[in-house]
Amino acid sequence: MSKNLKQWKNTLNSEQIAHGMNVATANAVRLLKDAELLFQAGSFPTACSIAILAIEEAGKISILRELSVARDGKDVKEAWRSYRSHTHKNVLWMFPSLVQSGNKTLDSLSKQLERGSEATVILDDLKQIGFYTDCLGNRNWSVPDEIIDKSAATDILEIARILCSERTYSKKEVDLWVKYMKPVKGCAVEIEKQALNNWFIEMQANDLIKEHSIKFSDFIGENEL
Repeated sequence: MSKNLKQWKNTLNSEQIAHGMNVATANAVRLLKDAELLFQAGSFPTACSIAILAIEEAGKISILRELSVARDGKDVKEAWRSYRSHTHKNVLWMFPSLVQSGNKTLDSLSKQLERGSEATVILDDLKQIGFYTDCLGNRNWSVPDEIIDKSAATDILEIARILCSERTYSKKEVDLWVKYMKPVKGCAVEIEKQALNNWFIEMQANDLIKEHSIKFSDFIGENEL
């Protein structure tokens, strides 16, 4: 990034974080719509790469949650580093396939995502391949149209559609996240799970969230708490 565009690297309050979540969500949806148009026009490599950008924008939400519960300068620095890292933002691209494979609890998903660091690099490489030509391997030219076809673009678009949906975040929601998750940051997993469950209960009470097909208590393993 140009030195003229000075990036903010310090703390944000709950209202600012909620706003950041909302603009990231809106931009993810915008990018997905652009990718859909490119796909319909037959520009499969660019559609694929733009869809990956949409996935990255959607990935900023969880990172902003981490920033909201930062305890010190080290936590703040790490959160912003993740926010501006392509591979940190795209980690959730594995989520739909993991759920489809039967990983439907927080523990199982966490274990699989921890093992998936190579997959985040692969997705970032795919994004680059969809945009640019390059000389790779043993003097082989990489040409977007020759590598990314309709099938590959379809797969990425399907993932982006799941991860990039319209949603509004509020200051109240961020405040509740800070209330329950900041005091237990770095604590034992069981303690964090209990705090997460308490957060969800109060979110429901404030009509800020709803149960999905998999109950939240089952997802985090409430019976184990």
